[in-house]
Amino acid sequence: MTLDDRLWGVVETSHFLRVPVATLYQWRHLGTGPESHKVGRHVRYLPEDVVAWVRRQP
Repeated sequence: MTLDDRLWGVVETSHFLRVPVATLYQWRHLGTGPESHKVGRHVRYLPEDVVAWVRRQP
């Protein structure tokens, strides 16, 4: 991993993207947001996947 050697939770990811947590869950459901992973019962994001997703947005 590169940005800070750990996975981001939904709160950290929502702060980074400046969107509500509910938006992240909706994007996950629709398959339109950054790639996410289930770790146990938690949703986690690789920081580099989130940054790559932002760069792909028009």
